[in-house]
Amino acid sequence: MHLAIAAGAGMAGHLLLHSLLLSLPLTAGWTASNCLVTEGSWLSLVSRFFHICPLDSRLSFLASCTQVTNLTQALEVVPQSVEGLCLAGSISILPQDAFSNYPGLKVLGLNLQLTQLLPGALRGLGQLRELSFLASPSKSYLFLHPNAFDDLRSLQRLNFLGPCLDRNSSVQLPTSLRWLAVKYSCLQDVGELDDIFPDLAHSAFSGDARTLDVLDLSFNRKLKIASPGALQGLRLGTLYLDHTKMEAAGVVSLGLQRLDKLSVSFTVTAELPAEAVAHFELQELDLGSKRIGQITLEALASCHSLQRLGLKNSGLTELPPNFLAAMPRLERLNLDSNQLQSVRLCMNETGLVSGLWTLNLSNNGLRTLPPATFSCLPHLRELLLQGNQLVSLDSQVFQDLWRLEILDLGRNPLVNLGEGWLAPLPSLTTLNLLDTHILFRSTWGSWGPESLHNLRLQLPSAPAGVALSLPAGLTSLELHAVPGMKPRKLFPSVFPILQNLTLDGWGLQLGTQNISEIFPALRQLTLLGSSLEALCSQDSFNFFLWQLPRLQSLKVRGDGHSPRPCCITGLPSLQELRLEILEYRARPRPVQLKELVGELPRLQVLRLARTGLETLSAAAFQGLGSLQVLVLDWEKGLVLDDSVREHSPQMPQYVYILSSSLACQCANAWVGPWFERSPRSYIWVQSPQLCRTESRDHSKNPLFPFLLNHCPDTLELELFLGSSALLLLLISLPLLQEARNSWVLYLRALFRAWLQGLRCRKHEGKNFLYDVYVSHCRQDQGWVVQELLPALEGCPPDDQGLRLCLPERDFEPGKDVADNVADSMASSRVTLCVLSHQALHTPRCRLELRLATSLLLAAPHPPVLLLIFLEPISRHQLPRYHRLARLLRRGDYCIWPKEDEEKDSFWAWLRSRLGQPGCRQMGCR
Repeated sequence: MHLAIAAGAGMAGHLLLHSLLLSLPLTAGWTASNCLVTEGSWLSLVSRFFHICPLDSRLSFLASCTQVTNLTQALEVVPQSVEGLCLAGSISILPQDAFSNYPGLKVLGLNLQLTQLLPGALRGLGQLRELSFLASPSKSYLFLHPNAFDDLRSLQRLNFLGPCLDRNSSVQLPTSLRWLAVKYSCLQDVGELDDIFPDLAHSAFSGDARTLDVLDLSFNRKLKIASPGALQGLRLGTLYLDHTKMEAAGVVSLGLQRLDKLSVSFTVTAELPAEAVAHFELQELDLGSKRIGQITLEALASCHSLQRLGLKNSGLTELPPNFLAAMPRLERLNLDSNQLQSVRLCMNETGLVSGLWTLNLSNNGLRTLPPATFSCLPHLRELLLQGNQLVSLDSQVFQDLWRLEILDLGRNPLVNLGEGWLAPLPSLTTLNLLDTHILFRSTWGSWGPESLHNLRLQLPSAPAGVALSLPAGLTSLELHAVPGMKPRKLFPSVFPILQNLTLDGWGLQLGTQNISEIFPALRQLTLLGSSLEALCSQDSFNFFLWQLPRLQSLKVRGDGHSPRPCCITGLPSLQELRLEILEYRARPRPVQLKELVGELPRLQVLRLARTGLETLSAAAFQGLGSLQVLVLDWEKGLVLDDSVREHSPQMPQYVYILSSSLACQCANAWVGPWFERSPRSYIWVQSPQLCRTESRDHSKNPLFPFLLNHCPDTLELELFLGSSALLLLLISLPLLQEARNSWVLYLRALFRAWLQGLRCRKHEGKNFLYDVYVSHCRQDQGWVVQELLPALEGCPPDDQGLRLCLPERDFEPGKDVADNVADSMASSRVTLCVLSHQALHTPRCRLELRLATSLLLAAPHPPVLLLIFLEPISRHQLPRYHRLARLLRRGDYCIWPKEDEEKDSFWAWLRSRLGQPGCRQMGCR
């Protein structure tokens, strides 16, 4: 489990890493600085805190850290299992091997004000798929070393969003790269890319031309030049030039070997770029938000290759004749937000049959649809007509659309629908009729095709007591009620396969006893803008009455007019619950969590926002045994009852307090220390937690230090902490039963060495008996005898080298192991630990390493401690990692090289660290 706090204004954070629970006491932790950790499946709950560099929810574990000034300190609190990491702060240069402890990282975003990226900074990220550099648009410069990305063998997406790049960088791009984005930068000429990334494009005759799926140069406000041949030979899938000053016609001169899609929205292009379409035989063209006005027949003649065409908000008032005939391959056409008063796509006299699949005519001025409007579109699957001025639809309008699956008529003033108007649509699955004025018809029970499964409907007006007839085969239903409408009954009385139901406003008359019979398969229920009175009992318990045994997700957003909260309970399969805007606006009162949530044994996610919640106690969690995530958003003055600390082992794994505040009351005085020591939950408090003093200057103080200093009753807190420490000590006693009582031996040896140090303190000039004490395991004895001894002690008979102390050779026979180790270390000027995986699993080597580390920090005259690694070993496999990390950063270690030519450098380093033979006086180096 994980524990962390980020509350700003002096509120410290702590993270208990899951991977260290087995090797460290439960009270251990590291200070976290504004790091938010979540699993990919919960990303939607805290997505707004990942806006600086959005991450993929398909990743298993994500982290986002802000205000980063020390990268090493910030990363210490980030679990090594993260696959997505976002960092924001002020760091100009990344250190070497900055992310070497995160080999499984797949997505990395850096908003750190970087000025340089040197080789080796990204070493170890062999699985990284996406890398993003973010900065303020066009206000910072980033220098890239040519070999900066050499280690990223799996990188597929590289994004520069904001920083300006040095033209003389000559950066080598990974061969695996498929997506390159240079946005919001200082780019003025596409030719600058050839200087920054010289291997981006080559001559088509060289045979090594690169292929990219996407090259995104959008939002470069100064980009207007396309140097001829700037991208010579590049095979490109999509080129984005949106929000630039580029002319679409200039793309032809870039020398691209292939281009499939061109997007030039919000550019200076004022007409259909027929030359570019014909030159590349483009498959997709997006001209959104360009005031083209009209399209000429000459331009259309070059568009025969297009499969997708986007003309959103292009100022079109009419379409030229034979518009679809000029594009026989067209599958998707977007005419959204134009000024079309009528549309003539099909000319009966030509006999045209188009292969169009998707047609978007939304937000135009269409008032009528003649019967032959879509007669040439027999392959159409999706038709979007929302936001027009359609008042009536003739039954012949859709007569030729027998393959149509999605029809959107929302936000039209529809009143009349012809008899059997949906009969020509046997394949229709999704229909939207929201925000319309449809009149009720008694024949609606049979108006939908059998394939219709998803329906969004504005409840039509009807005489009182008449039931609303709907298709019985729906799987998703959304109903919006008009304010003041009397509740309607449903017909039929059973919807056997309905899984998703959304009710906006209370427009249905549904009983409470047979609701599970009406919706036996319901999985998701959303209730919006309802007073909830019809869903709750009227007695003093006031609990949720709808019993839905298969319901998995429930979202309730109230209207602020319910005087009493509604307790959601009795839903055995519910996994996600969201409650929003439930507090009574007229007379708000404090609400406890147990008033909102009852017995929900399978609930995993609970999100509360603006519910009036004030007290959070352990009683509410008694019926939530499976709860994993608790989100408290926009709740004010929260008080955490002290019963929560006793219940902490059963608390959710993740607790997010977002845009909420803790009450500045002594009842919360225990919360700060508890946050630091909670063994199970990861707790993240987003808003700064402050207490306003009563002084005239209205200064603010951090919440928890203020409470601890001003709340005198802390005896109960101290007793709790004391009893917790005692309990942890008792739990840890079995760990002391290591082989041969190694912990007892360690304590004895440490005490003996400390006494020896005190005695030596009085004899500053006393000689050491040995130069070097060599700690090693039996499996590594061959290396010590064959390599180390000849190199340091020399060869017989001279033996003029250093004097080494070897346990097998120099320990006093019959003497206790702990005493031998302590005396030998105290009699040696340097302790040299030879480490391998076998050594770390040897009790005596672990004892010697712990003792040497402790003496280094605590002895009156700290000895020299050197480490030799015979094989690569992760830092996290070392005992007392939090102490040894200091040594490793100082360079008091070396790795035994496998190549013979590097061994001379190894011995030179070791001799320089060990000093000259015979230098054995106390403190001599």
